[in-house]
Amino acid sequence: AKRVAAGKLDPADRDATLDRLAAAPDLADLAPAGLVIEAVIEDAATKQEVFQRLDRCCRPETILASNTSSLIVLDLAMATNRPDRVVGLHFFNPVPVMKLVEVVRTVQTSDATHEAVWDFATSLGKEPVAARDSSGFIVNRLLVPYLLDAIRAVEAGVASVGDIDTGMRLGCGHPMGPFVLLDFIGLDTIQFIAETLYQEHREPRFAPPPLLKRLVRAGFCGKKTGRGFYDHSGSEPKVAPLRF
Repeated sequence: AKRVAAGKLDPADRDATLDRLAAAPDLADLAPAGLVIEAVIEDAATKQEVFQRLDRCCRPETILASNTSSLIVLDLAMATNRPDRVVGLHFFNPVPVMKLVEVVRTVQTSDATHEAVWDFATSLGKEPVAARDSSGFIVNRLLVPYLLDAIRAVEAGVASVGDIDTGMRLGCGHPMGPFVLLDFIGLDTIQFIAETLYQEHREPRFAPPPLLKRLVRAGFCGKKTGRGFYDHSGSEPKVAPLRF
């Protein structure tokens, strides 16, 4: 609706998209699907339970994919009886705009499964990239340490939140600074991804900084809660005061 209002989408295309959507009150309703993409909360136990249920109700030839951004896909695959037909298919937010899709192949994923999801991503007009089944895959493995280093720079008194954002935006050509991006993603989400990366690799650069953990503990998780490194309560975000 927002894209139609902005003149970026024809109303007929909006209606056609909505006509292709159908709610499935029960996972069993997905039985006829050839591909199911899971996108539940980023929690391994919850995802494994979903994959177990999907494995029971879907056809043996159905491909099960996860939209996880950080978890090991093999751990999800081994919760099923079809690990060769399980793959990572990580879309980036906002999905209608971002063209990138990480196709994550486990040691169990078959050639046919990998080829099928690659072709599927391409058919959507996306740009797939191949990633190994290593926590964080490509983008988050490189992005998260950068975001955590920005927080450490504030902790060390290198510069303010606003000046770091301006420096990276104007000096490196980034569309937004690290703290704007942190608030957009969600500080709790970043903390979870960082902890997952640290548990997998045991490298200090993946460890969540104390300031990040304090903000999350205080409920300041970014744009979705109205406050993170910025105060989002007004018409324009303003740098929030930090006391640490």
